[in-house]
Amino acid sequence: MAQPWTVVDKWPTPEGDLELRQRGPKDFLILVGGRVLMSSTAFRSELAVADLACKPLAGRVRPRVLIGGLGMGYTLRAALDALPADAEVTVAELNPRVVQWCEGPLAGLTDNALHDWRTRLHIGDVAKLIAGGRAEWDAIVLDLYEGPHEASQRPDDPFWSQAALQRTKAALRPGGVFTVWAEDFDPPFVKRLTAAGFGVDVHHPGKGGRRHTVYVALPGAAR
Repeated sequence: MAQPWTVVDKWPTPEGDLELRQRGPKDFLILVGGRVLMSSTAFRSELAVADLACKPLAGRVRPRVLIGGLGMGYTLRAALDALPADAEVTVAELNPRVVQWCEGPLAGLTDNALHDWRTRLHIGDVAKLIAGGRAEWDAIVLDLYEGPHEASQRPDDPFWSQAALQRTKAALRPGGVFTVWAEDFDPPFVKRLTAAGFGVDVHHPGKGGRRHTVYVALPGAAR
């Protein structure tokens, strides 16, 4: 018989209760409103969204990377593993409770990535960090719990609208990389990226099972 899940912590949010559940030493789930957001046993696309952004930066001097969304810390860990020792990685997370989890019960999953000397933590909206910088980042990685999809196509969306994508492009340094995690492929998002002046590659990491989508967008490489 499978071991039952236990609720480690719960926090109310406008979308419903944010929960951390555990079953065994390293088996965790993060849920909101009963919907599973992350699992410690299925995170290949979280690794890919960081790898595809950061591995091309390995030869740069003091690269600066911005990650939107902390989750269980896998994306942050993958970025740190792909980057040189002089890199700086800023991870922006809206909910301080998630930060507490990653510094507490989840820390062992990522070798305590939040305490790596290259990590800078920002509690707040990553969209505001993007809007506030020009040619500031070598890579921007958005690993939010909802990527681009049909409901995010409104013209004022803070992440996926045409205006938001223009702000993201302006925040990247020359030769910068923009990667995005999404649950499913969204063709209109690719069109908006192209219209904003990005060249786009679409990846579906892994083999078998549910395969999420990772977009890799390069400014000035529109095809």
